[in-house]
Parts: sequence; structure tokens; C-alpha cells
Amino acid sequence: MLNAFSYEKESHHETMAIYLRAMALKEEIARRKTFAIISHPDAGKTTLTEKLLLFGGAIQTAGAVKSNKITKTAASDFMEIERQRGISVATSVMVFEYNGMQVNLLDTPGHKDFAEDTYRTLTAVDSVILVIDSSKGVETQTRRLMEVCRMRDTPVIVFINKMDLEGQDAFDLLDELEDELNIKVQPLSWPISKGYSFKGVYKLYDRTINLFESLKTKVSEEIVSISDLNDPTLDQLVGEYAQQLREDVELIESVYDPFDREKYLQGKLAPVFFGSAMNNFGVKELLDKFLELAPTPQHRESSARVVEPEEAKFSGFVFKIHANIDPRHRDRIAFLRVCSGTFERNKFYHHVRLDKDFKYPNPVTFMASAKTTIDEAYAGDVIGLYDTGNFKIGDTLTEGETMMFKGIPSFSPEIFKELVNKDPMKSKQLEKGIRQLTEEGVAQLFIQEPGNRKIVGTVGELQFEVIRYRLEHEYGAKCEFESKTFYKACWITTDHPEKLIEFRRIKGQNMVKDKDDNDVFLAPSSFMLDMERKNYPELEFHFTSEFKVAHA
Repeated sequence: MLNAFSYEKESHHETMAIYLRAMALKEEIARRKTFAIISHPDAGKTTLTEKLLLFGGAIQTAGAVKSNKITKTAASDFMEIERQRGISVATSVMVFEYNGMQVNLLDTPGHKDFAEDTYRTLTAVDSVILVIDSSKGVETQTRRLMEVCRMRDTPVIVFINKMDLEGQDAFDLLDELEDELNIKVQPLSWPISKGYSFKGVYKLYDRTINLFESLKTKVSEEIVSISDLNDPTLDQLVGEYAQQLREDVELIESVYDPFDREKYLQGKLAPVFFGSAMNNFGVKELLDKFLELAPTPQHRESSARVVEPEEAKFSGFVFKIHANIDPRHRDRIAFLRVCSGTFERNKFYHHVRLDKDFKYPNPVTFMASAKTTIDEAYAGDVIGLYDTGNFKIGDTLTEGETMMFKGIPSFSPEIFKELVNKDPMKSKQLEKGIRQLTEEGVAQLFIQEPGNRKIVGTVGELQFEVIRYRLEHEYGAKCEFESKTFYKACWITTDHPEKLIEFRRIKGQNMVKDKDDNDVFLAPSSFMLDMERKNYPELEFHFTSEFKVAHA
């Protein structure tokens, strides 16, 4: 009898422990917001990133402050080539606490040549802030990035930046966003004039006015509550622009329905904010409202099933690899998005592709280039795992389950060049360097036999400059690139191996292997590709590497 009672007591304690762990996990997940900031180059994305960190207390001084006539580098740009050119070419991760929430912010490359790195980053986030230059409106890269967001129904908040500079009419910008990006928009704040006469913003959701001051390094605190726009106080605050604001708000309230958060979460409606990131203006409102509206960590699709964040067992995927974040230590770090459960330091996890178990004694979280070792991470977190070459982009870690997360493809490159070694004495360094850089996703590497010739494929010219620079400065290897006239890279699969052998024999000069030893056909032209597809209906030609997950 006593034994039965003891057993029941133990069982009760165990049930309670499981319940408490599940509740603690749920609470941790609920306080996480993981998002990316995207934009066309020069729209102010990195500046906005920096100002969000300023409000979050993660940095003390804005990069706009000049010291000895040299502008301090933005916190998120840590590669030397980024500092030289003033652009972001690597995705960096920043984590900070704000009002009881943990904010996981991913700053993406703004340059179009690094679009693929940005696309992969968008697989690791739950929502996006899109930055628009008020004078330029929707630009080419904006359209491409929004296409990726629309493919995944990613919730998007729009921040229209540089309102203190001469730009387009606010209503015209809203129309352009809807027409060009194929998404409904709704302003949650509204600018009072623009350019040199910019007075501030009226927050439609709580009927307050935030008055504008040019404060590049400080935080503006001057917010005035205006419950009735006919209040004469408004005229005293903004003078001749008060009547225009009244008319604008009346029009907005007649055109737009009350804000529907569910439509935003479904990716069908984008709330819009106005401000000036350079001057810290409108940034706090954006951050506060973002944390209120944005989704907590969401489910993820895998080759086996849909994975929910609250599941007890850990799972996650690698969306980026970066070598030499700290050039002094020659480290290689895999960026992993935790999808479910709790990641624990020093615990063994299953590497699905390699079918091996590994443990990670020094997992890190990030503040741009600074790293801090952590003991645990939860769904929504992005952590860094020191890697000796076991990881490739798209790899999945689990607690034993065999599955691969979907939606992390490599796309067919648009530019192809052969890598030429300029210093035969450094062949090993070149070999190691190009393999590591292409595993990071900077570019794609194809090997052509005979001769082990290396063909590098990218979506833009700037990537070749970055590769050449990094090979020389990080690996001590010098190279140059010779252009190749290929149209597209096509991954080939088939259920008829004899047809693939025949195709390889006939098209040998255009056949290569990718870094995972998959067969790839480098089509010389669109016409030739169409012809080969007709001649070989038994072969499947894929324009992304996503097929590998389907076959996992």
C-alpha cells in the first residue's frame, strides 16, 4: 500500500515537473520577437538598426556621432570590406532586452548582389520591418524582397524614413506601396508636413503628437496628447500645418477600416509608420508598436511534418555560416535558428544530414561582432555554433528525429566566373578559402572535371570583389576571375540513371558538381536549355537546390 502511495506521489511530482517545464518554455517563447530589417540600399536600414539598439540600451552612442572627423562604424557592420565601402554585405544578429521582451534582430545585406543571403535570412525570422526612402519610394530591391515575404506570408511593417528631407507626398507613397508591392497598407502614424517644414507625426492609434527635433544622438521625449484635433493647442504646436493634418486624418479615417492585426499576421496588411532614423525620430514608436503587434516564434515546415515552437524537444536549422568573424581567432560560426524546444549547452544533438550526434560546449549569442556564451536558447532564438566544417546551409539539428527544414534553397546564379590561382605556392589556402566562403553562402562553387576547375556562381559582381578581398586578407591566397558565358545552373535529378549517364557523356563540357556532389548542368543559353529539356524528358532540371529537401 505504501509502495503504491509512493509511486503515485512520484508520478504526481513528475507530471508537475513536466507541466512546469512546459509552462516555462511557453513563457520564454512568448517573450521573443525575431525579425529582420530589409530595404533597398541607402534607404537607412543600418541606421534604423543602430537606433533600435540605442533604444534597447544595447549601445550607448549612435554611429552618427563623429569622433576626430572619422564616422564611427555602424554597430552591425563588422567586416572590414563593409567598413571600407559603407554597405552591409553580411547578415549580423543582434539580441537585446526591451520592456521585458527579448528582441532578436537580424540586419540583412542591403546590396542587391547579396540578395540570396537576405532571402535565406528571411527563412529564420517571424516578421519583417521594411524601410522605404521617402524621396525614392519603392525601388528594385524592395520589390524583390517583398516577393520573398509574400511567398512565405511573412508579416511586414513599413517604416517610411527620411521624412525630414524633401520627398514624396505621404498619400502617394501609400498608393505606390500598394500598387508596386501587391499588399494592402494602413498608416498607424501620419507625418505633419515633410522636408524642411517637417513638424512631427500624429499617432493615429493613440491620438498623440510627437514633435520633431533634429536629435541625432538623443531620444526625443516631447509627446503631446491631442484627444480632439480641433483643439487650438494643435495650431499652437504646428501652426499653419494643423488644418492640413485635420484634413489628412479625416480622409484616412474615411478610407481605412480599423486596423486588423489578424490580417497583418497573415501577411495581407502592412501597417505603416513615418519618421527619421538618422534623427531618432519615430523609432521608439515603431519599436513599441512592433513589439505589441509582431508575432511570437511561429511553426516551421519540415520534410516530415510541421514543427511547433512549444514542442518539448529541440530542433533547429542553419541558415548562415560565417568564417573569421573575429580575424584574430580564425573562427567559423554556423548561425542556427531554434525552431522548437530548448537548446542546451553540452547536450548531444543529432545532425540529420551526417546522421551523427554532436555536442556544443560554447554556443553563443550575438551583439553584432561581440559574442556571449549561453547555457540555453529557446524557439525563436538565433545562436552561433562554432563549427569545424560539419555544417552546411540548410542543415537540421534535432533530438533524434530524422527531418529537414524546408525553404532554405540555393538559387541558380546569374554570373559565372572561373577561379584562377595567382600564387601556386598558396594552392591549399585557396582551396580551403573558397570552400569555406562558398559554404557561407557568399557564392556557389561548381567543380568541373577533368582538372578540378573551380567555377564560382553569384547573383552580382560585388560578391567576386568580396571573395577576392577575403581570400587575400583572411587566407593569404591571391586569385583572379575569368568570365564564363553560362545562362543558368540547373540541378538534375532522374529516376532513369542511364539517361543521366548519357547526358553527362554528351554534355560533358557543361556538366559540373556542386559542393554536395550533386549533378549540375550549366546551360549556355535559354534556347539550349529548352532544347535539352525536350530531348531528355526523363531528366528533371531544377533552378534551386530545394529539391534536396524533397528527396531527403
